[in-house]
Amino acid sequence: MNSEEIMKLLQEVKEDKVSVAEGLAKIKEGTYHDLGYAKIDTNRESRVGYPEVIYCAGKTVEQVKGIVEFMLTKNNNILGTRATYEMFEAVKEISDAAEYNASARTITIKNKEINKPDSYIAIVTAGTSDMPVAEEAAVTAELLGNRVEKVIDVGVAGIHRLFDKLEVIRGAKVVIVVAGMEGALVSVVGGLIDKPVIAVPTSVGYGTSFGGITALLAMLNSCASGVSVVNIDNGFGAGYLASMINKL
Repeated sequence: MNSEEIMKLLQEVKEDKVSVAEGLAKIKEGTYHDLGYAKIDTNRESRVGYPEVIYCAGKTVEQVKGIVEFMLTKNNNILGTRATYEMFEAVKEISDAAEYNASARTITIKNKEINKPDSYIAIVTAGTSDMPVAEEAAVTAELLGNRVEKVIDVGVAGIHRLFDKLEVIRGAKVVIVVAGMEGALVSVVGGLIDKPVIAVPTSVGYGTSFGGITALLAMLNSCASGVSVVNIDNGFGAGYLASMINKL
């Protein structure tokens, strides 16, 4: 149950339209919905501020469609990550509002507007190859009600490109830096700004990048203060955390 549903139920209990026992039963029923193959956390938005997000990888097309179909009854904004186009086509059958971002591999359904703060999130990538992860972060942050400014392809191999965009980066309340290879851009950005930096290592790079582990370790060992690191290719996690910081 979301906050509006809980408030309505409490009002009905107060006005003796619903008994206390019935109200308690409805609240217990409203904590999650069991589809058999998934237990949807219907109470998550009222508990943590954001509704449940669907991680589509590993699920069948029909499972994703079934989860979305139930979530549509709650009138929440819906986000599915690591989704295939086939999954999107199935979701499109039940919601004309569904949109697919091929780069981010996300399905989004916007059912309601969210008030955006005046501040914004900057997303900075070292290279164009890091864009899919950056797009996942951007889609996540935007759907959660944030303004996003992107600064693309400003890695350390041509660091003058970064300096040209410092005004935009410094103006953000929180900065996401997405980088593969050796992950050096995070330390550079962290040493130039007075805002929190969320580092996202990507699996972009040749052999000894070890699928993003080299960038991950470099970011974890950054000498720049104020840098935190999420998992390899985890644009969603970065976008979600940046949203929480931007709305403090």
